[in-house]
Amino acid sequence: MLLFPELSLVGHGSSIDTLDLALALDDPRIAEIAAASAEMCTVFGFIEEGPAAQFYNATAAVRRSRVEFVHRKINLATYGRLEEGKYYASGRKVDTFEVMPGWRTGVLICADLWNPPLVHLAAMRGATLLLSPISSAIEAVGAEFDNPGGWRINVQFYAMIYGMPIAIANRVGHEGDLTFWGGSRILDPFGNTLAEAQPASEQLIVAELDYNALRKARYLLPTVRDSNVSLIVRELARLNRTAGILDM
Repeated sequence: MLLFPELSLVGHGSSIDTLDLALALDDPRIAEIAAASAEMCTVFGFIEEGPAAQFYNATAAVRRSRVEFVHRKINLATYGRLEEGKYYASGRKVDTFEVMPGWRTGVLICADLWNPPLVHLAAMRGATLLLSPISSAIEAVGAEFDNPGGWRINVQFYAMIYGMPIAIANRVGHEGDLTFWGGSRILDPFGNTLAEAQPASEQLIVAELDYNALRKARYLLPTVRDSNVSLIVRELARLNRTAGILDM
């Protein structure tokens, strides 16, 4: 599997040119990438033009000359220096797809991972591997927020708590006044880093995942097994009836 960063076909600051850069899923350029991928699953980011002229920050997984999976970013970053909510429609579902027997993959784009219920939904959808194409800049949120350090904690926590390997691919370099710090990495189901790019360095990193390690991690810490979905559904319904988080 080959994973590229968020919006890898067009760049981070492409949103203002959405009308010129958006691609439908049947666009010949996507078909060309799918054909070139052969048996390898290639995962890349682009601006998708969906039905009814709706535009999405999306990631596609392609191989064997076809599109196998698409995730539309749900948690659009509209804070700090980020304004995605001005340009894109929000995705409406969390799903997974099978890469090979045992390996069911979820994709969450950048800020999606800062919304814990979305990661939980991916795990409940059977994900045994989580991919996160990101576009994280040092200055994006504010001087008080350590973006590289925050991502390290974020993915290590999710990998360990769900016994779920995670791969993140981040942009490198400068776009406008934003500095993208790189640091792409692959973690095993115990939260250990298997491969990591050097900061601010454009690299291809490679790791091999062991399904037996995932089996052991989930046996020792059965977070997925013990997730009480019916309780969560019931409590969300109760929360909805109270019309807000603070009105209880």
